[in-house]
Amino acid sequence: MSGVRRGPKRPEAMAQKKYLQAKLTQFLREDRIQLWKPPYTDENKKVGLALKGLAKKYSDKLECCENEVEKIIEEIRCKAIERGTGNENYRTTGIATIEVFLPPRLRKDRKNLLETRLHITGRELRSKIAETFGFQENYIKIVINKKQLQLGKTLEEQGVTHNVKAMVLELKQSEEDMRKNFQLEEEEQNEAELKEKQIERTKRGLEILAKRAAETVVDPERMPYLDIANQTGRSIKIPRSERKALMLAMGYHEKGRAFLKRKEYGIALPCLLDADKYFCECCRELLDTVDNYAVLQLDIVWCYFRLEQLECLDDAEKKLNLAQKCFKNCYGENHQRLVHIKGNCGKEKVLFLRLYLLQGIRNYHSGNDVEARECLNKAQQLFKELYIDPSKVDNLLQLGFTAQEARLGLRACDGNVDHAATHITNRREELAKIRKEEKEKTRHHLENIRSLKGMGYSTHVAQQALHEASGNLDEALKILLSNPLMWWLNDSNPETNNHQESPSQENIDQLVYMGFDTLVAKAALRVFRGNVQLAAQTLAHNGGSLPAELPLSPEGSLSSPATSPSDSAGTSSASTDEDMETEAVNEILEDIPEHEEDYLDSTLEDEEITIAEYLSYVENIKSATKKN
Repeated sequence: MSGVRRGPKRPEAMAQKKYLQAKLTQFLREDRIQLWKPPYTDENKKVGLALKGLAKKYSDKLECCENEVEKIIEEIRCKAIERGTGNENYRTTGIATIEVFLPPRLRKDRKNLLETRLHITGRELRSKIAETFGFQENYIKIVINKKQLQLGKTLEEQGVTHNVKAMVLELKQSEEDMRKNFQLEEEEQNEAELKEKQIERTKRGLEILAKRAAETVVDPERMPYLDIANQTGRSIKIPRSERKALMLAMGYHEKGRAFLKRKEYGIALPCLLDADKYFCECCRELLDTVDNYAVLQLDIVWCYFRLEQLECLDDAEKKLNLAQKCFKNCYGENHQRLVHIKGNCGKEKVLFLRLYLLQGIRNYHSGNDVEARECLNKAQQLFKELYIDPSKVDNLLQLGFTAQEARLGLRACDGNVDHAATHITNRREELAKIRKEEKEKTRHHLENIRSLKGMGYSTHVAQQALHEASGNLDEALKILLSNPLMWWLNDSNPETNNHQESPSQENIDQLVYMGFDTLVAKAALRVFRGNVQLAAQTLAHNGGSLPAELPLSPEGSLSSPATSPSDSAGTSSASTDEDMETEAVNEILEDIPEHEEDYLDSTLEDEEITIAEYLSYVENIKSATKKN
């Protein structure tokens, strides 16, 4: 694997220390030891003599260095006193303490505490953090309670409380690092500005795509949009009330995954947290249908781990358990449903490998070495099953398949090259058939919309009527004719807004020739803005008169829906806005993978290194701590 790897000594020492801290915290809790009270702390809050005896007891229990144990217990004691002092200060003054977690390059052993009142805005807190710890405030993001800090709202409004944890995500390096090289400073500042703009374009592009997806149907040839499919690759029918939230969730997740692939974890995390927020707006039944939500939970925990900030994620265990439950609901017990649908579950094992790996890491950092070893061993076993011989990938590449198809095919077929080739070919044919069917369905729907538009209805009204009629053109027409008020109230589209104060005599004569009364014909033409076809259809459907529910004015006409001032605006600004929208959408689409199983494809290089790293920690806990 190319790229920079972490050195073996420092990460191991840090991991061992976290393990010891978790283990000693467990012992203190079990023995009901209160370190901030005598005999461990005297009246001046200095360390008591009894702490040495406690260190001796626990070092014997752990079979590790007594000095190291004493040092860590003293750190725990100091933190407890700090917390108590902060609690008392908050009760008397209302000044809250926030625990700030800095990027790894700035992190120190001691906690970084910041005092603040909770009525200040997110922008003021960001400025305070930037000033205190040496950041440029426009190039950092703050995450609290697994949400991005909103700059315009107060901390109280965002649920920020005393003793909360705040994580700093850095978009560029420190001032000190930049001063080393002026050119580097300029490049990094430009890079940070580009990333900030990129995040804003991401939000804009996803909003546009989600709005398109919320429509009943759009033309994919003319207007790209996002869709969601089940394990077979077929589109899932989503309730309109949840469609926009689901599309935003999926869009943010895909964008976050794109940043994960590029190892830009600081930018990936806000996208993933936004995806989590929108997924929570969807119903539970929907989330059990597809595995997107479970995969997102893994991606969030993985991102925190890669940022070396797992301690900021208080509910890592909850997220991993939720992922496991979602996989079970989606794939069935022992993957039976998945095997029934796909014929195998080899590709999905990649997800379980990462699940077990993250569970092992979390258990290790919680001091649960037995559970950690069990989870890591399961991850290692899966890695052995999923390892792919590079020569087999090369064989499939020579047959014209992509590297991604080769990896997925080989895992689906237990490494058999011939079976994998057949599997990939069959899958290509299945997807081609599904896409053809979906395209035909869309084409038919668009034809129905064009038919209704040809009768004088707007695109929006045609879409709504067809949606209510489950796509049946005749039923949609009946709905429109039976409910002209629906047509009127929903038709604010300029394309059909041909309102005429006085209908032309020619149009009146046409309706009279059809047998309708002259006064009724005039009123109908005013109502339908001079559209003879709509007027005739409605009058014929209602026995020669206008429906009573239409709110006619004294002159026998309806006031036209208000036209937006932008309808008459110049084309220059509209064209510019359209170009910006196109740019934002294209940037999103570039990161949407073409292969529907892209999320199952992994070289597992990072996982291999991490499994070996943490297994070594678990297997060498006693010997490593003795060396310390």
